[in-house]
Amino acid sequence: MTGALAPERYDRICGVNPPKFVFIFTPLLLVSLLPAQTTRKPPSTFKLISINVTGTKRYTPAEIIAATGLQLGQTVSESDFKRVSQQLGETGAFSDVAYTYQYSAQGTKLDFQIADNTQFHPVRFDNFVWFSDQELVEKLHSVVPLFHGQLPVAGSLIDQVSDALQSLLLERKLQGRADYMRTAQHDGPIEAFVFKVTGPSILIHNVAFTGATPIELPLLQAAAKNLQGEEYLRSVLQVQAEKNLLPIYLGRGYLKAAFADAQAKIAQESPQETVVDVDVPIDPGRQYRLTQIQWSGNTVFAAEKLQPLIHLQTAQYANAVQLGDDLQAVQKLYGTRGYMAARVHPFAQMDDTQSTVAYELQVHEGDVYHMGELEIQGLDARTTARLVEGWKLRGGDIYDASYPQQFLNDTKDVIPQAPWKISVHNSLNEKEKTVDVTLRFDPKPQ
Repeated sequence: MTGALAPERYDRICGVNPPKFVFIFTPLLLVSLLPAQTTRKPPSTFKLISINVTGTKRYTPAEIIAATGLQLGQTVSESDFKRVSQQLGETGAFSDVAYTYQYSAQGTKLDFQIADNTQFHPVRFDNFVWFSDQELVEKLHSVVPLFHGQLPVAGSLIDQVSDALQSLLLERKLQGRADYMRTAQHDGPIEAFVFKVTGPSILIHNVAFTGATPIELPLLQAAAKNLQGEEYLRSVLQVQAEKNLLPIYLGRGYLKAAFADAQAKIAQESPQETVVDVDVPIDPGRQYRLTQIQWSGNTVFAAEKLQPLIHLQTAQYANAVQLGDDLQAVQKLYGTRGYMAARVHPFAQMDDTQSTVAYELQVHEGDVYHMGELEIQGLDARTTARLVEGWKLRGGDIYDASYPQQFLNDTKDVIPQAPWKISVHNSLNEKEKTVDVTLRFDPKPQ
């Protein structure tokens, strides 16, 4: 599984501009034009006898022809060609659609020249527990010939797939609605289309882990216990796996461990509710031992100063979770010198033949930040004034990220006696390289 899902709304995509069409008419019949007389083409002239497709690499000619709805032997006219060409363009699957046709005594020959759209994204089925993924793709492809498990960003093709999914639900007499959302990481580009059934209640019964190692299996089962009785959604399980399950393996040196998409099997079903047993397959991969750690990019602190903050030991299994915590401690140390944007990136060099890993810890120190403004919220005016007076960091001083907590410890006798929830917020001004500090005091509920 990969990555967490950004919040999105369920909607339909429509309104794509059709591509430019090129119509070339090549008559093969010689028509004699006599005064006040026109030669009429025989009915066989308008019989469609062949369809040729060139240019596309994504689709077969048979799939394009099926998408047009045209059939050999039917009577056609140029208006039919315009109509089906426009329909192809509106799907969003193509960047250009053109056609030519030829009349003859035997019938009409039609040629499509098509350029594929390169912007396609995968489709994921979030909770269609009544079908396997392969079964869904095959059923949808039989109805929507241009669907292969991916969809263009815009166009009518996505609505065709949504309508086909709705028909599948109706065939099973399910009172649900097939909706979809576009997913992305934060504000990034679209990564996938996720289809979901809304309406019926689909709940998790048991959770299994195919491929789990014996030592880690009880830990996985304990971490997944809170999923029982929850709504079944692959997207939610993906987030849970990355947050709660994957660290079980990363903390034991399984640095390439990966969870596959959850698979659901119906355990109980009624018109109101479907209960499923869920399998979350895991591929642990190799278990790596640490060989060495090297530092680079650090100039403010020597490696001898930074290394004690790293708890990983050579010849032991590489605990990637602990390493992540340790690197946070390194960044906090840099914050005491004003390097508020300092980051440490671990680069793992794995030797699969020996199941070992060496880390290079690349430090990006960034710029020094200085003290900006101080704001204290939630206290009375007199106490606020006393705290502001006692704050030792003045505007322009090199900022020390550890100072706010030290200040709170030193001034606890000044703060009114009450159970407070105290939060410290550092707001970085990247342009001015300053830090504005907010100390907020909220009474804890009694």
